[in-house]
Amino acid sequence: MAHNKESLFSHFSLGRIPVALLTRRLFTRCFDFILPPRCPESGKIVDKNGQISPQVWKNIDFIQPPFCLTCGKPFEVIEIASGGADSTQVPDHLTCGDCLSHPPHYDRARAAMMYNDSSRSLILMFKHGDKTLLNQSFGAMLAGAGADLFTHCDLILPVPLHRWRLLRRRYNQSALLAYKLHALTRIPTNPFILERVRATPPQGHLSPLERAQNVKSAFFISPKNAKKIAGKNVIVVDDVMTTGATANECAQILKKSGAARVDILCAAKVVK
Repeated sequence: MAHNKESLFSHFSLGRIPVALLTRRLFTRCFDFILPPRCPESGKIVDKNGQISPQVWKNIDFIQPPFCLTCGKPFEVIEIASGGADSTQVPDHLTCGDCLSHPPHYDRARAAMMYNDSSRSLILMFKHGDKTLLNQSFGAMLAGAGADLFTHCDLILPVPLHRWRLLRRRYNQSALLAYKLHALTRIPTNPFILERVRATPPQGHLSPLERAQNVKSAFFISPKNAKKIAGKNVIVVDDVMTTGATANECAQILKKSGAARVDILCAAKVVK
């Protein structure tokens, strides 16, 4: 006897939720009851794996306006006396001196938090310590920090790792962030368009000039992939922005390959 689609659907699902999904949710609940998820930083019990506990969250220095409209560097708020009472002078719609004197190739850059003592261990755990589930928390932070960038974005691209570094690390933390943002925004992502063709040394102890030289010509876009970004507004995602050398080099090759606009979105930014 033939079964119609409706009878098959009702046989293998409950309402509109597939049985496989319900089973996975039940298994997750049972597993979390036996081994509750914990914050990777504080060890406190949290609701879901990858979440950060409130104690850690409140110590993070999130980047808030006012900041440079180009590079996203926060401005200092100046306290002034006016009429015998303290008031706050807040710069608005400003570009910092560095961006005015040396305009970057990217259009805008935003970061969720400052890279300092309150965020460093989280970033390092995510980047080098296999705590990949932190992309759940970082993704939410990036979605908030980059809200103004997503409006006209066509494509999200992660900063690529060279194949040898990818083999050693086993995952690209920037690609994990890009996939999480895709899940949150439904904007397409592609980790293969932007390629890293030169194995550059780590940049941790290099000067700004040395960083720029280190990543020069390190990225490549094939003619086939160039067609995929032609006329597109692109967001490049990375974990940390220090001097902006990597972001600048990525933006330059993307624009040379036909991208209309390139914005940068990072989990953390070094602010000096």
